[in-house]
Amino acid sequence: MLLAHLQSIEAGNTPSTGNADVAMISGMRLLLSVTALLTWFVNPGQIGVPAHLTWSVLLLYVLHSAVLFILAHFNQPFSHGRLIYWLDVCWSGLLVFCTGGSESYFFPFFFFAILTSSFQHGLDTGTRITLASSLLLGVASLFGGGLVDQPDLLLRVIFVMALGYMFAYWGGLGLLQKRRLALLHDISQQSNPRFGVDHTLNSILEKTRQFFHASSCTLIMRGTGEQWLLRTAVAGTPARSTIMGAAAVAPLMAFGARTSVLYAASPLARLGRDARLQCFEQGSLRWQHLDGATGQTGAAVAELLDGDSYISVPLPLREGEGRIYLATSSQRYARADTRFLLQIVSQVFPLIENIELVDRLASGAAYRERQKIARDLHDTTIQPYIGLRHGLSALRNSAAPDNPLIGELDKLIEMSGQVIGDLRQMAQSLRTGAAPEEAELLLALRRQAEQIRKFFGLEIDIVVQGELHLSDRLAAEVFQIVNEGMSNIRKHTTARSARIVLGKRAGMLHIAMENERQGSAASFLPVSMAERTQALGGTLEVGNTGGALTVVSITIPV
Repeated sequence: MLLAHLQSIEAGNTPSTGNADVAMISGMRLLLSVTALLTWFVNPGQIGVPAHLTWSVLLLYVLHSAVLFILAHFNQPFSHGRLIYWLDVCWSGLLVFCTGGSESYFFPFFFFAILTSSFQHGLDTGTRITLASSLLLGVASLFGGGLVDQPDLLLRVIFVMALGYMFAYWGGLGLLQKRRLALLHDISQQSNPRFGVDHTLNSILEKTRQFFHASSCTLIMRGTGEQWLLRTAVAGTPARSTIMGAAAVAPLMAFGARTSVLYAASPLARLGRDARLQCFEQGSLRWQHLDGATGQTGAAVAELLDGDSYISVPLPLREGEGRIYLATSSQRYARADTRFLLQIVSQVFPLIENIELVDRLASGAAYRERQKIARDLHDTTIQPYIGLRHGLSALRNSAAPDNPLIGELDKLIEMSGQVIGDLRQMAQSLRTGAAPEEAELLLALRRQAEQIRKFFGLEIDIVVQGELHLSDRLAAEVFQIVNEGMSNIRKHTTARSARIVLGKRAGMLHIAMENERQGSAASFLPVSMAERTQALGGTLEVGNTGGALTVVSITIPV
């Protein structure tokens, strides 16, 4: 089962190692090539090809290894691509061919290519390298000259094939564990109250779907009420949520509240063999095969999810119940997948419930604070302005018609009336929670930019590309970041104008802060802004556009 999973995850793999691993592999390759050259110099052995050809191959192998070592030192991606490991196989075959064929003592060099490719790219690549190495070892031994001891050659080929496959298997396990740890770390980073429950759930569903190479990831949840929430992440489309009744979700909730299930098509499906439904109860290590009515339910769920294979585990909710499904038509899930999915939900959903609790508490506190501010506005702020307007009106009425201050008094009366109207509208909005015509974040940023313009003469243009809807907590964090950026421009530059561009693209919030650059300013990193951005799971970069502008670019997942 695990073998099938390891093979399936390699379809679109990416290299998984860091620069240190690449440098180590390149250094070992160079060491092996130099060792081969010195070994042949000390003990040439029996060869069936011209000596100058053997020396040419050995010297070229050393040169090839040295070039790759230099490229790895400068972090060039070509130095650790899949092609490099296929070239290692070819070099190993040439060494065997040129140094005696079946009598060559360089055949263990094939294991270097097998080991490095397996631990770099996993089981699928390692298996292919192993098969190619076994085949090339046989061909090079047969045509490399000298007497061929067929039993000895067969033993060598089988030895390379068997041990190479073990290396590939272990490499695949290591790569899988790295990917799993990376996913758990990633989704834990996403479990941040600043993002809100909806954003967090949608992000986790999509990342989980991508990890398992699923065509869809479906989440069914019910709290203390009767309504069910269905969230679905499908390849190529944004995650969406739907409110459904109990009857509509009944087929997906047919399994037990502590039961994890695996539905996988049989490898003999083309011969008429039915798919198998397996399950295990939480706290148990024993898998059970289900058939009969339950087996038919499993097939019905597969048809509903439009997949040939799926896994499902219950959600560990303190209140309510739910399940998560991963379905695919392109591969066959294994038992290890089911247990890892259970590990994911066991780690994430307690955090989700905490986020939801914090969200409710924050919303309730914000509502009470709005009511208090609305009362304070009416009782302590608006009343003095009303008294001021009455006093100005009385003063205006008592003034003589030819008094030169009448015009100024009229302006003050009009201004006080406008302020009273604005305050009443603000109090009403706070009391009812009515949404403003423009996002609160943008209103706050534009007010801040206007204050900076009035007091410091710095023109800051706030530009929004497309719609910008953020949760309250995320908007508050973004305001702090942008406000600090505006303060930095005012304090640390001589710019008289600046531009801040905000926009959402591909699930990311992009912020660009541009200001005029005077001369060759020293490179810098706004530490506080960078820390706030990193806490939101984003990145911050400082650059320039041809020396004319300094640009601070911020990207935050939303």
